[in-house]
Amino acid sequence: MYNNFNDGFGQGMMGGGAGWLPLFGAGFGLLLLWSVFWKGLALWHSSQHKQPWWFVALLVINTAGILEIIYLFLILKLKFSDLFSMFHKNVSPPPRA
Repeated sequence: MYNNFNDGFGQGMMGGGAGWLPLFGAGFGLLLLWSVFWKGLALWHSSQHKQPWWFVALLVINTAGILEIIYLFLILKLKFSDLFSMFHKNVSPPPRA
């Protein structure tokens, strides 16, 4: 008389609840860190290159780091070693106050 249509989805380690939730939360957290890392780098470089349209696009459009990586490596043609350097050859340093 008992019909179980659950077929295991949502069954936790103890036989009930959402066992997939901690794994989803960890994956979401890693995706968030990945996205924020690349977004921060891309926004910083777009502001240093005085490219306001890229800055706005990178700020508004969320692509989990994909657009940011395209901008940094294909548009700006940066090398990985250039990502964390303070100044580039084609960018003059800001004036000192």
